[in-house]
Amino acid sequence: MESHTLYAIFGLIISLALLPNPTISTKCSFPAIFNFGASNADTGGYSALFGQIPPPNGETYFYTPSGRICDGRLIIDFIAEKFGLPYLSAFLDSVGSNLSHGANFATVASSIGPQDMPIALGGNSPISLDVQFAQFSDFYRRSQILRKQGGVFEKLLPKEDYFSQALYTFDIGQNDLTAGYKKNLTTEQIKAYVPDVMGQFSNIIKKIYGEGGRIFWVHNASPLGCLPYFLDRFLITAGQMDKYGCASPFNEAAQYLNLKLKEALAQLRKDLPEARITYVDIYSVKYTLITQAKKYGFEKPFIVCCGQGGKYNYHLKNYCGLNKTIGGKEIVISNTCKDLSVRVNWDGTHFTEAANKWVFNQIASGSFTDPPISLDMACQRN
Repeated sequence: MESHTLYAIFGLIISLALLPNPTISTKCSFPAIFNFGASNADTGGYSALFGQIPPPNGETYFYTPSGRICDGRLIIDFIAEKFGLPYLSAFLDSVGSNLSHGANFATVASSIGPQDMPIALGGNSPISLDVQFAQFSDFYRRSQILRKQGGVFEKLLPKEDYFSQALYTFDIGQNDLTAGYKKNLTTEQIKAYVPDVMGQFSNIIKKIYGEGGRIFWVHNASPLGCLPYFLDRFLITAGQMDKYGCASPFNEAAQYLNLKLKEALAQLRKDLPEARITYVDIYSVKYTLITQAKKYGFEKPFIVCCGQGGKYNYHLKNYCGLNKTIGGKEIVISNTCKDLSVRVNWDGTHFTEAANKWVFNQIASGSFTDPPISLDMACQRN
Protein backbone atom coordinates (compact mmCIF):
# COMPACT_ATOMS: atom_id res chain seq x y z
CA MET A 1 0.00 0.00 0.00
CA GLU A 2 1.36 3.43 -0.93
CA SER A 3 2.55 5.67 1.85
CA HIS A 4 0.13 8.49 1.07
CA THR A 5 -2.77 6.00 1.37
CA LEU A 6 -1.52 4.86 4.78
CA TYR A 7 -1.25 8.46 5.94
CA ALA A 8 -4.83 9.11 4.76
CA ILE A 9 -6.16 6.08 6.64
CA PHE A 10 -4.20 7.03 9.75
CA GLY A 11 -5.52 10.58 9.56
CA LEU A 12 -9.09 9.33 9.23
CA ILE A 13 -8.69 7.12 12.31
CA ILE A 14 -7.34 10.04 14.35
CA SER A 15 -10.18 12.28 13.17
CA LEU A 16 -12.83 9.74 14.15
CA ALA A 17 -11.20 9.27 17.55
CA LEU A 18 -11.43 12.99 18.22
CA LEU A 19 -15.15 13.19 17.41
CA PRO A 20 -17.53 13.48 20.41
CA ASN A 21 -18.75 10.09 21.57
CA PRO A 22 -22.58 10.14 21.29
CA THR A 23 -22.87 7.51 24.01
CA ILE A 24 -21.06 9.64 26.59
CA SER A 25 -23.03 12.53 28.08
CA THR A 26 -22.39 14.89 30.94
CA LYS A 27 -24.34 14.24 34.12
CA CYS A 28 -26.93 16.85 35.04
CA SER A 29 -26.40 19.50 37.65
CA PHE A 30 -29.61 21.33 38.49
CA PRO A 31 -29.42 24.67 40.31
CA ALA A 32 -33.04 24.37 41.45
CA ILE A 33 -36.04 22.06 41.70
CA PHE A 34 -39.66 23.11 41.35
CA ASN A 35 -42.06 20.45 42.62
CA PHE A 36 -45.79 20.05 41.99
CA GLY A 37 -47.87 17.40 43.68
CA ALA A 38 -49.82 16.04 46.61
CA SER A 39 -49.04 14.48 49.99
CA ASN A 40 -46.31 12.13 48.75
CA ALA A 41 -44.27 15.23 47.93
CA ASP A 42 -45.57 17.88 50.36
CA THR A 43 -42.82 19.36 52.54
CA GLY A 44 -44.98 21.87 54.40
CA GLY A 45 -47.68 23.35 52.18
CA TYR A 46 -50.58 21.69 53.97
CA SER A 47 -49.16 22.57 57.38
CA ALA A 48 -48.88 26.21 56.38
CA LEU A 49 -52.53 26.22 55.28
CA PHE A 50 -54.26 24.16 57.95
CA GLY A 51 -51.87 23.81 60.88
CA GLN A 52 -48.83 21.68 61.50
CA ILE A 53 -48.94 17.95 60.82
CA PRO A 54 -48.51 16.47 64.34
CA PRO A 55 -45.93 14.09 65.83
CA PRO A 56 -44.87 11.32 65.54
CA ASN A 57 -44.49 12.49 61.93
CA GLY A 58 -40.86 13.48 61.42
CA GLU A 59 -39.48 11.42 64.28
CA THR A 60 -36.90 9.40 62.31
CA TYR A 61 -34.89 12.05 60.51
CA PHE A 62 -36.00 15.55 61.49
CA TYR A 63 -36.84 14.52 65.09
CA THR A 64 -39.82 16.87 64.96
CA PRO A 65 -42.79 17.39 62.63
CA SER A 66 -41.47 18.80 59.34
CA GLY A 67 -44.59 19.34 57.27
CA ARG A 68 -44.28 15.84 55.83
CA ILE A 69 -46.67 12.93 56.38
CA CYS A 70 -43.88 10.49 57.07
CA ASP A 71 -41.52 9.54 59.85
CA GLY A 72 -38.70 11.15 57.87
CA ARG A 73 -37.75 12.03 54.30
CA LEU A 74 -39.81 11.81 51.14
CA ILE A 75 -38.70 10.89 47.63
CA ILE A 76 -38.48 14.60 46.74
CA ASP A 77 -36.00 15.02 49.62
CA PHE A 78 -33.78 12.29 48.21
CA ILE A 79 -33.97 13.93 44.78
CA ALA A 80 -32.74 17.19 46.31
CA GLU A 81 -29.94 15.36 48.11
CA LYS A 82 -28.92 13.71 44.85
CA PHE A 83 -28.04 17.10 43.37
CA GLY A 84 -26.59 18.63 46.52
CA LEU A 85 -29.54 20.99 46.96
CA PRO A 86 -31.26 21.96 50.20
CA TYR A 87 -34.61 20.33 50.97
CA LEU A 88 -37.40 22.20 49.22
CA SER A 89 -39.30 24.76 51.25
CA ALA A 90 -43.03 24.92 50.73
CA PHE A 91 -44.06 27.96 48.70
CA LEU A 92 -46.94 28.55 51.12
CA ASP A 93 -44.77 28.51 54.24
CA SER A 94 -43.51 31.98 55.17
CA VAL A 95 -41.67 30.83 58.32
CA GLY A 96 -38.03 29.99 57.82
CA SER A 97 -38.30 29.26 54.09
CA ASN A 98 -35.35 29.55 51.71
CA LEU A 99 -36.47 29.48 48.08
CA SER A 100 -33.09 30.23 46.50
CA HIS A 101 -32.83 26.74 44.98
CA GLY A 102 -36.46 26.08 44.16
CA ALA A 103 -39.87 25.77 45.74
CA ASN A 104 -42.45 23.12 46.54
CA PHE A 105 -46.04 23.83 45.49
CA ALA A 106 -47.41 20.43 46.56
CA THR A 107 -50.00 20.09 49.31
CA VAL A 108 -51.65 17.12 50.99
CA ALA A 109 -54.83 15.97 49.15
CA SER A 110 -54.10 18.00 46.01
CA SER A 111 -55.48 16.76 42.70
CA ILE A 112 -54.90 17.65 39.06
CA GLY A 113 -58.49 18.73 38.48
CA PRO A 114 -60.27 21.07 40.93
CA GLN A 115 -62.69 19.19 43.19
CA ASP A 116 -66.08 20.24 44.54
CA MET A 117 -65.84 18.63 47.99
CA PRO A 118 -64.11 20.79 50.66
CA ILE A 119 -61.20 19.28 52.54
CA ALA A 120 -63.01 19.78 55.86
CA LEU A 121 -65.57 17.20 54.70
CA GLY A 122 -62.95 14.71 53.56
CA GLY A 123 -62.48 16.16 50.10
CA ASN A 124 -59.40 17.35 48.28
CA SER A 125 -57.14 20.32 48.85
CA PRO A 126 -58.17 23.63 47.24
CA ILE A 127 -54.59 23.80 45.93
CA SER A 128 -55.17 21.78 42.74
CA LEU A 129 -52.57 21.70 39.98
CA ASP A 130 -53.91 24.78 38.21
CA VAL A 131 -53.56 26.73 41.46
CA GLN A 132 -50.05 25.38 41.94
CA PHE A 133 -49.13 26.62 38.48
CA ALA A 134 -50.61 30.05 39.23
CA GLN A 135 -48.47 30.20 42.36
CA PHE A 136 -45.39 29.18 40.38
CA SER A 137 -46.00 31.75 37.64
CA ASP A 138 -46.51 34.51 40.20
CA PHE A 139 -43.40 33.39 42.10
CA TYR A 140 -41.32 33.49 38.92
CA ARG A 141 -42.19 37.10 38.21
CA ARG A 142 -42.24 38.54 41.72
CA SER A 143 -39.06 36.79 42.82
CA GLN A 144 -37.08 38.55 40.11
CA ILE A 145 -38.52 41.95 40.99
CA LEU A 146 -37.62 41.43 44.65
CA ARG A 147 -34.12 40.05 43.93
CA LYS A 148 -33.21 43.37 42.33
CA GLN A 149 -33.73 45.01 45.71
CA GLY A 150 -30.75 43.03 47.02
CA GLY A 151 -30.18 42.14 50.63
CA VAL A 152 -32.11 39.20 52.04
CA PHE A 153 -34.25 38.88 48.91
CA GLU A 154 -31.20 38.23 46.76
CA LYS A 155 -30.13 35.44 49.14
CA LEU A 156 -33.51 33.74 49.55
CA LEU A 157 -34.88 33.85 45.99
CA PRO A 158 -33.65 32.01 42.85
CA LYS A 159 -31.73 33.62 40.01
CA GLU A 160 -33.71 34.13 36.82
CA ASP A 161 -31.73 31.61 34.76
CA TYR A 162 -32.45 28.90 37.35
CA PHE A 163 -36.00 28.62 36.03
CA SER A 164 -34.87 27.40 32.61
CA GLN A 165 -32.16 25.16 34.08
CA ALA A 166 -34.26 23.64 36.88
CA LEU A 167 -35.69 20.16 37.27
CA TYR A 168 -39.51 20.20 37.31
CA THR A 169 -40.92 17.25 39.29
CA PHE A 170 -44.50 16.01 39.50
CA ASP A 171 -46.21 13.52 41.82
CA ILE A 172 -49.94 14.08 41.47
CA GLY A 173 -53.04 12.40 40.09
CA GLN A 174 -54.07 9.65 42.46
CA ASN A 175 -56.33 11.99 44.44
CA ASP A 176 -58.33 12.52 41.24
CA LEU A 177 -59.12 8.80 41.46
CA THR A 178 -59.73 8.86 45.22
CA ALA A 179 -62.24 11.69 44.79
CA GLY A 180 -64.36 9.48 42.56
CA TYR A 181 -64.37 6.57 45.01
CA LYS A 182 -65.40 8.92 47.83
CA LYS A 183 -68.45 9.79 45.70
CA ASN A 184 -69.22 6.08 45.32
CA LEU A 185 -68.45 6.10 41.60
CA THR A 186 -67.53 2.81 39.97
CA THR A 187 -64.08 2.15 38.57
CA GLU A 188 -65.52 2.43 35.04
CA GLN A 189 -67.08 5.81 35.85
CA ILE A 190 -63.77 7.03 37.23
CA LYS A 191 -61.86 5.80 34.18
CA ALA A 192 -64.27 7.76 31.99
CA TYR A 193 -63.06 11.12 33.29
CA VAL A 194 -59.35 10.27 33.36
CA PRO A 195 -58.68 11.50 29.77
CA ASP A 196 -60.02 14.92 30.72
CA VAL A 197 -57.78 14.96 33.81
CA MET A 198 -54.78 14.13 31.62
CA GLY A 199 -55.75 16.96 29.29
CA GLN A 200 -55.61 19.34 32.24
CA PHE A 201 -52.22 17.95 33.22
CA SER A 202 -50.83 18.40 29.70
CA ASN A 203 -52.00 22.01 29.65
CA ILE A 204 -50.04 22.75 32.83
CA ILE A 205 -46.87 21.20 31.38
CA LYS A 206 -47.30 23.38 28.29
CA LYS A 207 -47.72 26.48 30.46
CA ILE A 208 -44.56 25.72 32.44
CA TYR A 209 -42.74 25.13 29.15
CA GLY A 210 -44.02 28.55 28.08
CA GLU A 211 -42.41 30.01 31.20
CA GLY A 212 -39.07 28.46 30.23
CA GLY A 213 -39.22 25.06 31.96
CA ARG A 214 -37.55 22.33 29.93
CA ILE A 215 -36.74 19.31 32.12
CA PHE A 216 -39.65 17.31 33.52
CA TRP A 217 -39.57 14.25 35.82
CA VAL A 218 -43.11 12.85 36.17
CA HIS A 219 -44.17 10.14 38.62
CA ASN A 220 -47.21 8.04 37.80
CA ALA A 221 -49.88 6.95 40.29
CA SER A 222 -49.20 4.45 43.07
CA PRO A 223 -50.94 1.04 43.40
CA LEU A 224 -53.89 2.37 45.40
CA GLY A 225 -55.35 -1.08 45.92
CA CYS A 226 -52.35 -2.08 48.04
CA LEU A 227 -52.78 0.76 50.55
CA PRO A 228 -54.50 0.06 53.89
CA TYR A 229 -56.53 3.27 53.51
CA PHE A 230 -58.34 1.80 50.49
CA LEU A 231 -58.46 -1.74 51.84
CA ASP A 232 -60.12 -0.56 55.07
CA ARG A 233 -62.36 2.27 53.86
CA PHE A 234 -64.08 0.88 50.77
CA LEU A 235 -66.19 -2.24 50.39
CA ILE A 236 -64.16 -4.96 48.66
CA THR A 237 -65.29 -8.50 47.90
CA ALA A 238 -63.01 -11.52 48.14
CA GLY A 239 -63.10 -11.90 44.35
CA GLN A 240 -61.64 -8.43 43.92
CA MET A 241 -58.43 -9.24 45.81
CA ASP A 242 -55.32 -10.38 43.96
CA LYS A 243 -53.06 -13.16 45.22
CA TYR A 244 -50.93 -10.71 47.21
CA GLY A 245 -53.80 -9.05 49.09
CA CYS A 246 -54.25 -5.91 46.94
CA ALA A 247 -57.66 -4.75 45.71
CA SER A 248 -57.69 -5.08 41.92
CA PRO A 249 -60.35 -2.42 41.05
CA PHE A 250 -58.34 0.40 42.62
CA ASN A 251 -55.14 -0.79 40.98
CA GLU A 252 -56.97 -1.04 37.67
CA ALA A 253 -57.98 2.62 37.94
CA ALA A 254 -54.41 3.63 38.77
CA GLN A 255 -53.03 1.61 35.85
CA TYR A 256 -55.50 3.22 33.47
CA LEU A 257 -54.51 6.71 34.63
CA ASN A 258 -50.87 5.72 34.20
CA LEU A 259 -51.52 4.51 30.65
CA LYS A 260 -53.16 7.80 29.73
CA LEU A 261 -50.39 9.75 31.45
CA LYS A 262 -47.76 7.90 29.44
CA GLU A 263 -49.65 8.64 26.23
CA ALA A 264 -50.00 12.30 27.18
CA LEU A 265 -46.27 12.63 27.84
CA ALA A 266 -45.47 10.97 24.50
CA GLN A 267 -47.61 13.59 22.76
CA LEU A 268 -46.01 16.40 24.77
CA ARG A 269 -42.57 15.32 23.53
CA LYS A 270 -43.85 15.94 20.01
CA ASP A 271 -45.55 19.23 20.88
CA LEU A 272 -42.65 20.62 22.94
CA PRO A 273 -39.49 19.84 20.95
CA GLU A 274 -37.02 21.35 23.45
CA ALA A 275 -38.49 19.52 26.45
CA ARG A 276 -36.84 16.59 28.22
CA ILE A 277 -39.72 14.58 29.65
CA THR A 278 -39.22 11.44 31.74
CA TYR A 279 -42.09 9.17 32.76
CA VAL A 280 -41.35 7.44 36.07
CA ASP A 281 -43.11 4.18 36.83
CA ILE A 282 -43.59 4.57 40.58
CA TYR A 283 -46.49 2.10 40.39
CA SER A 284 -44.31 -0.85 39.42
CA VAL A 285 -41.64 -0.04 42.00
CA LYS A 286 -44.11 0.28 44.88
CA TYR A 287 -46.09 -2.78 43.82
CA THR A 288 -42.87 -4.79 43.72
CA LEU A 289 -41.87 -3.63 47.20
CA ILE A 290 -45.29 -4.31 48.72
CA THR A 291 -45.77 -7.73 47.14
CA GLN A 292 -42.17 -8.90 47.60
CA ALA A 293 -41.29 -7.08 50.81
CA LYS A 294 -39.38 -9.93 52.44
CA LYS A 295 -37.12 -10.29 49.41
CA TYR A 296 -35.96 -6.70 49.84
CA GLY A 297 -35.52 -6.73 53.61
CA PHE A 298 -38.94 -5.39 54.63
CA GLU A 299 -41.83 -6.92 56.54
CA LYS A 300 -45.59 -6.55 57.12
CA PRO A 301 -46.18 -4.34 54.04
CA PHE A 302 -49.94 -4.12 54.65
CA ILE A 303 -49.70 -3.31 58.35
CA VAL A 304 -49.67 0.39 59.21
CA CYS A 305 -46.76 1.54 61.36
CA CYS A 306 -48.46 4.57 62.91
CA GLY A 307 -52.08 3.64 63.51
CA GLN A 308 -54.52 1.78 65.68
CA GLY A 309 -56.97 -1.06 65.37
CA GLY A 310 -58.37 -3.38 62.74
CA LYS A 311 -56.85 -5.85 60.33
CA TYR A 312 -54.29 -3.37 59.03
CA ASN A 313 -53.66 -1.44 62.28
CA TYR A 314 -55.55 1.39 60.62
CA HIS A 315 -58.71 3.32 61.39
CA LEU A 316 -59.80 6.43 59.52
CA LYS A 317 -60.83 8.27 62.69
CA ASN A 318 -57.83 7.19 64.77
CA TYR A 319 -55.25 8.60 62.38
CA CYS A 320 -51.51 8.89 62.97
CA GLY A 321 -50.71 11.66 65.43
CA LEU A 322 -54.21 11.93 66.90
CA ASN A 323 -54.43 12.64 70.61
CA LYS A 324 -57.58 12.35 72.71
CA THR A 325 -58.41 13.61 76.18
CA ILE A 326 -59.63 10.69 78.25
CA GLY A 327 -60.28 11.15 81.96
CA GLY A 328 -58.59 14.54 81.86
CA LYS A 329 -55.39 13.11 80.38
CA GLU A 330 -53.99 13.58 76.87
CA ILE A 331 -53.52 10.13 75.36
CA VAL A 332 -51.76 9.30 72.12
CA ILE A 333 -54.15 7.19 70.07
CA SER A 334 -51.68 5.94 67.45
CA ASN A 335 -48.42 4.32 68.51
CA THR A 336 -45.41 3.89 66.22
CA CYS A 337 -43.94 0.49 65.37
CA LYS A 338 -40.56 -0.36 66.89
CA ASP A 339 -38.31 -0.85 63.84
CA LEU A 340 -39.18 1.63 61.10
CA SER A 341 -36.21 0.57 58.98
CA VAL A 342 -38.00 -2.60 57.86
CA ARG A 343 -41.53 -1.28 57.51
CA VAL A 344 -43.24 -0.09 54.33
CA ASN A 345 -46.45 1.72 55.24
CA TRP A 346 -46.37 4.66 57.63
CA ASP A 347 -49.97 5.77 58.18
CA GLY A 348 -52.23 3.84 55.80
CA THR A 349 -51.54 5.93 52.71
CA HIS A 350 -47.92 7.07 52.83
CA PHE A 351 -44.62 5.20 52.97
CA THR A 352 -41.97 5.23 55.68
CA GLU A 353 -38.66 6.97 55.07
CA ALA A 354 -36.99 3.58 54.62
CA ALA A 355 -39.47 2.60 51.91
CA ASN A 356 -39.20 6.02 50.26
CA LYS A 357 -35.44 5.66 50.08
CA TRP A 358 -35.72 2.20 48.56
CA VAL A 359 -38.18 3.45 45.93
CA PHE A 360 -35.96 6.43 45.17
CA ASN A 361 -32.94 4.18 44.56
CA GLN A 362 -34.91 2.15 42.02
CA ILE A 363 -36.28 5.08 40.03
CA ALA A 364 -33.04 7.10 40.15
CA SER A 365 -31.23 4.30 38.34
CA GLY A 366 -33.43 4.63 35.26
CA SER A 367 -34.66 1.04 35.48
CA PHE A 368 -38.28 2.17 35.77
CA THR A 369 -38.39 5.21 33.48
CA ASP A 370 -39.47 5.94 29.94
CA PRO A 371 -37.17 6.65 28.23
CA PRO A 372 -34.81 4.44 30.30
CA ILE A 373 -32.64 7.20 31.69
CA SER A 374 -31.21 7.77 35.15
CA LEU A 375 -32.18 10.80 37.20
CA ASP A 376 -28.75 12.38 36.84
CA MET A 377 -29.12 12.20 33.03
CA ALA A 378 -32.66 13.59 32.89
CA CYS A 379 -31.43 16.86 31.38
CA GLN A 380 -30.16 15.08 28.28
CA ARG A 381 -32.17 14.92 25.08
CA ASN A 382 -34.63 11.99 25.19
